[in-house]
Amino acid sequence: MERDSQLKLHEAVADQLKEAHTRVRALQVPEGVRMALSRKLLVISAAAKHDLATAARRLDRLMKDLDEGRFPEGN
Repeated sequence: MERDSQLKLHEAVADQLKEAHTRVRALQVPEGVRMALSRKLLVISAAAKHDLATAARRLDRLMKDLDEGRFPEGN
């Protein structure tokens, strides 16, 4: 039973990561901002390999920031 819930969480996170990457690519923002968002997505992807629940929460937070137009500052 727990394995099924983990599998569903993996699928949900994978789908949400794919959506996040698509949204970041489509943003009309300076390249530095896009790179900062891409780095965040890479960190979340790496974290998902070790702690899926925490990665899911971080991804939810990032998606909410994208929805609300809050972007990191690009260098």
